[in-house]
Amino acid sequence: MLWVKAFHIVFVASWFAGLFYLPRIFVNLAMVAPDSGAERERLLLMARKLLRFTTILAVPALALGLWLWLGYGIGLQGPGNGWMHAKLTIVLLVVGYHHACGVLLRKLANGQSQRSHVWFRWFNEAPVVLLLIAVVLVVVKPF
Repeated sequence: MLWVKAFHIVFVASWFAGLFYLPRIFVNLAMVAPDSGAERERLLLMARKLLRFTTILAVPALALGLWLWLGYGIGLQGPGNGWMHAKLTIVLLVVGYHHACGVLLRKLANGQSQRSHVWFRWFNEAPVVLLLIAVVLVVVKPF
């Protein structure tokens, strides 16, 4: 079980690294001057590759988490496991955030995004908050 948990942590940390950086690329895309085609294309290429890699990292993170939950029964039954329900809610929010990044990237690539660089800077803070809550839930197990 400790091996599964260790690899789960590594893949979650790697997944979040991508989710931390991808919106930073969006900030730069929102700030690109209209006549900077090469810069825009380079940033779009970076964002696409990072989204693809981050998606690949999310799969084992989620699979290993399911293995810990269903295979080893961590947080599955009994009193005092309310933290797991809260954590699963956070996981769903992170998956939704990841999906939203893909939608935003498509809009940026198609020139359909009307979001400012300031909005993307705020959007970039969401995974930090979600990770903080998830770690507190897993370590502290407040309920």
